[in-house]
Formats: sequence, structure tokens, C-alpha cells
Amino acid sequence: MLPYHERTCYCGEVTEALAGQRVTLTGWVHNRRDHGGMVFIDLRDREGLVQCKFNPETDPEAHAVAGRLRSEFCIVVEGDVAPRPEGLANPNLKTGAIEVNGRKLEILSESATPKFPIEDEVDTNEELRLQYRFLDLRRPPMQHALILRHRIAKAIRDYFDREGFIEIETPFLTKSTPEGARDFLVPSRVQPGTFYALPQSPQLFKQLLMMSGFDKYVQIVRCFRDEDLRADRQPEFTQLDMEMSFVQPENVLECIEGLMKEVMQATHGVEIPTPFPRLSYADAMRDYGIDRPDTRYELKIKDVSDVARTMDFKVFADALAGKDGCVRCIVVPGGADMTRKETDTLTEDLKGIGAGGLPLVKVAAGDGGQLAFQTGIAKFFTPETTGALCAATGAGPNDIIFFATGAEADVCKYLSWLRETIAKRRNLIPEGKWNFLWVVDFPMFQWDEETQRYYAVHHPFTAPRDEDVERLESDPGACRAKAYDVVLNGIELGGGSIRIHRSDVQEKVFNILQMSREEQMLKFRFLLEALKYGPPPHGGIALGLDRMVMLLTGRNNIRDVFSFPKTQRASCPLTEAPSAVSQEQLDELGLRLVGGAKPSDKQPG
Repeated sequence: MLPYHERTCYCGEVTEALAGQRVTLTGWVHNRRDHGGMVFIDLRDREGLVQCKFNPETDPEAHAVAGRLRSEFCIVVEGDVAPRPEGLANPNLKTGAIEVNGRKLEILSESATPKFPIEDEVDTNEELRLQYRFLDLRRPPMQHALILRHRIAKAIRDYFDREGFIEIETPFLTKSTPEGARDFLVPSRVQPGTFYALPQSPQLFKQLLMMSGFDKYVQIVRCFRDEDLRADRQPEFTQLDMEMSFVQPENVLECIEGLMKEVMQATHGVEIPTPFPRLSYADAMRDYGIDRPDTRYELKIKDVSDVARTMDFKVFADALAGKDGCVRCIVVPGGADMTRKETDTLTEDLKGIGAGGLPLVKVAAGDGGQLAFQTGIAKFFTPETTGALCAATGAGPNDIIFFATGAEADVCKYLSWLRETIAKRRNLIPEGKWNFLWVVDFPMFQWDEETQRYYAVHHPFTAPRDEDVERLESDPGACRAKAYDVVLNGIELGGGSIRIHRSDVQEKVFNILQMSREEQMLKFRFLLEALKYGPPPHGGIALGLDRMVMLLTGRNNIRDVFSFPKTQRASCPLTEAPSAVSQEQLDELGLRLVGGAKPSDKQPG
């Protein structure tokens, strides 16, 4: 029996430097080829592929075993590293200049025919891939993603250790304090009728750690939210959580900039410039229609309400007559070459998110050097309003202008979608560019017309800017928060804030949120108690590790950077979770199923 536990190196590490040496390799048969009696296999492990050759004349026993090999058999090979014959090297493979002349071969285990090819890209239903995730994870892109995830986590821990942070674990079984997404609840067996909640964030615990004097806390932590899933969300996810005492926003921002600089260098060899650009929330919404703008391309939004007011066009007039009504637009340079089919498709897609339509004009060179509008709503423009609009937007010949009208929030939604969609469809997004950005000066509160009350934009422990503390009660809608989000290429990596450390300010915020004293004490008694005992000013941030890995691996789906993710229905095809439990388990917990649900007839264990 070959000593497979004495593997000398990984397959992907067998290069010309090992020529002439004997190696012991383990892994899986990626493919097998029989060329006139000579058997070739590509042996694969987590580090890559290497070609092994078995000669019936020099090594008949190994060759005989090689003849039995099939895809995904697990084997151990002992052989000599040699240069490939002249003209047969593979320049696209790290090990492509050499091969291993197999002297001994042992099959450690055989494999059934895989449910799909173990290749870089597979055209396979995702449900099937997740059901056989142990096979899916053998594919090189999946292994690359999880290895890079490890390296990112290591770079994070190394950086914070050097910066004097202490990694402290916080509880998974905690108190339910729903303030947005739903909690996952865990019934208590020893206290029937009561429940723990799995944490949506360690927010309150890290604040308590600052009040405990630990000064600098960090944790790579699993969090849980029972919410509807999208491509960039999972019910359980991992975040980088950090908190610092005696800081202002600038200290936190500088710390995270240093971290991202190190992560990008360690994982991609890329030097990113710091400090990151800073953009106020108001400017982000005005110029991009969204608080996480992708700044790799232009297509800024322009407000043309003043020009629209001078026009005899009912769509514009009706929009401006409404509450918070406005008329804004996007100019697409060279966009006049867009066909009627392209603009109609954009219009229909935009209607799908609630817009009434997509007014447009194309810009052309008119007589006497004047600009003229064509197609769309061109007939509603006079030479004067045409000139005024072009002056306000910078539009020129061969451009196209798309308009959105209505309440400001709706216009922002429509034009941010349009901006991103046009950039993708017209290939305006540059490759290999990493645009980091801070969005700052968020409003403290958001007014909800339906419930006639304020809600916290971030969370109720976010501190107001110093100059806004005195008007918390008189004008809460105008107050801005000491909050900040870090954005990479249009994706929010995370957000944070300076926290409230004064009990009187915290009480004012709770009052604005219409939270009664009883509710405050029920949900946050331990925090309010801690605020009585000399809490330091403190603040921090949480970054989504999964989103970070997704971006840095160039994937579009967050499930591709999880080891064992859930589907969009929050289920695991591999383990068949969630699943029914036995009546015995329900009885132990004092629970009864309603709504037609039935317990499992299988007993636990």
C-alpha cells in the first residue's frame, strides 16, 4: 500500500523546479486518456492539475491499475517528474511544462458517475449543484473562492492584531429585539414558552464591550436574518464587526481604509489609493439616485426641473405640481445610435419597477450651429428650452437624453436603475477597476407617511452630528447622523456609525421613534443600565465578508462564495433543511404546530 499520508506536495505545485525528483501525489482523476497503450490522467487537488503518464513497458503494474481509472476516482500516485516532450507543453497550465511518470498507483476509493462535470463552468441547474455540493465544491472556481475567502479573513485578522484590536466572541443565543428584519427564534426547553433569538448583529454586545473598557474590539462573526433572499443575501451570513472607543468618524474611516488597502494588496497585488473619496448622502442621491453609487463610470443624473417649468408639457407639469415633484434626466454620450427597439425595451423594463414611461429626446446638430432635438418628446421643446436644457446638462450632438418625472424618491429609483442598466448594456463599466467610496452624512430619521412616524435610517443607537443634537426634538427630520457606508463598485460593503453614549440623547432618540419607556426597558434594559456607568464615546462598523469575497472573486452570486449556502427559498438541498421534527421534540419544547403542519414520524437520533 502506498503511503498516501506522506504526500510530498500538491498537484499544482509540481513544476520544472522538481524535474528529476520522485513525488507522491494524491487527488482525484480529472480525466483519463488512452493513447496507443500509454495511459494519461490529469490528477487534480485543491491547488491545480498535473499530468501523470503510465507506461505499460516500464511500469506494467501501475499501467494496469491506470486502465481501471474513471472520472473522480480518488488515488495516490508515486512517480518521477520529467519535462514534457518537445512541442507538447501546455502554456495555459501552471504545471504544463512537466509530467509525472507514474511508477506506482493505488485506487483509494472509486466514484459513481458525477451528476455534472467537475469543470470551471458548468451548465447545470443550481438546485442540483447545491444538492451535490460536495461535488460542486471540487470545481476549481469554487475552491478558489473559498481559499481566497480564507486569505481575506487571515489578512483581516493580521491587520487588526497589529492595530491593537482584541477578537472577542459574542453570544449566538440572545434576546429578540426586532427592529427591521425578522429574528430567527430558538425555543427554550428549560424555560417553556420563552425564546432566544439568533443575532442579526453583535451591535449591542460590542457597545457593551466598549463600556467594559476593551477599547478596540473585532470579530469575524456569523449573523442571522429571517428575510427574503436575493443574489447577495443569505439567512446566515458572516460579517467583520469592529468597534473602537474615544473616536470620531474619521478614525473609523482611516482604520477601514488601511484594512482594505492591505486586503487588496494581499489578495490581488493591487495598490488602492487612500483616503477614499467622500460623498454626502444628499449628493449621492442627487447625482446617482442611490446611496451606494458605482463611480467607475459617469452618467450622472441632472435636475432639469427649472427648465421643465417653462415648458408646455403636461407630463412635466403634473410631476412638478405634486409633493416633492421633480424632473431629472440622464445624458448618454453617443446614445443617439440606440435603436427604437432598444429604447422601447428600456421603457418596458422601467415600467416593471413602477415608472409610467420613459420620455426621451435625441440630440442633433441643427441649422446655424444650434442644437436640435429629435424623436420622443422633441415636439414639446422650443429652440429656447432646447438650448437651456443642453446648457444645463452638457448634452451635445449624437447624445440621447432620458427623463424621469414624479416624486423625488421615485425619480431616484428610476434613474439609478436606468443608469446602471445602460452602463451594463452599452459596456461602459471598465474592467479591473476598484472604486472605493465613503457615503457620509446620512439623515438620522426617515418619515413614514403610512404610519405617521419616524424610523431610524440606520439603528436607534446612532449618534447625531454634534451640531444637530440641540434640534433633535424641534426638527428631527433635518438631523444628520454620524453614520458612514463604505461602497465598492456600486455594492455596499458595510456601514457603521458613532454610537450614542449619553443617556439623555438616547432617551430623546427613543422618544422620536415613539418607543415607550416600557418598550425601551423590555428590549434594551441592559444597554440603558450600562449607559449610567461612564460609557466612553465609541463607534464602529460592520462589513459583509461574503459580499467582499463575492466582489473580489468576480462572482455575481453570493452563494458561490459560501461553502454550504441556502437557496432563495432558504432551504438546503444537500441536507434537506429545514425539516420537520418529531412530536417528542415538540413536546419537550412545549410547542404545537398549527396551519396544517405535521411533525415528523421519525424519532430524534
